Amino acid sequence: QVQLVESGGGLVQAGGSLRLSCAASGRTFSYYAMAWFRQAPGKEREFVASISWSGTTYYADSAKGRFAISRDNAKNTVSLQMNNLKPEDTAVYYCKSNAYWGQGTQVTVSS
Repeated sequence: QVQLVESGGGLVQAGGSLRLSCAASGRTFSYYAMAWFRQAPGKEREFVASISWSGTTYYADSAKGRFAISRDNAKNTVSLQMNNLKPEDTAVYYCKSNAYWGQGTQVTVSS
């Protein structure tokens, strides 16, 4: 059974940092791209960042310069380092690989 489990969310003040992690199990994810999405209340889920199997990264404009995605294929994990957080970053953050989604982790940024 394929599972993606996110962790690392929480409450942080504007300007602070958080590091999200996603642990994958059930198959070898090293051959697949992995991505982070987020969904704020009342809004559609949106792309944040992705990383290919070879390490090529892509970012939404809102994440460029502040967020960094990385992966550890040996551990089947993907991380999202988020710096200089803003209140508009408040959302549930989801890990995704192919058709599989995690359950999400809440990030709340206070002003």
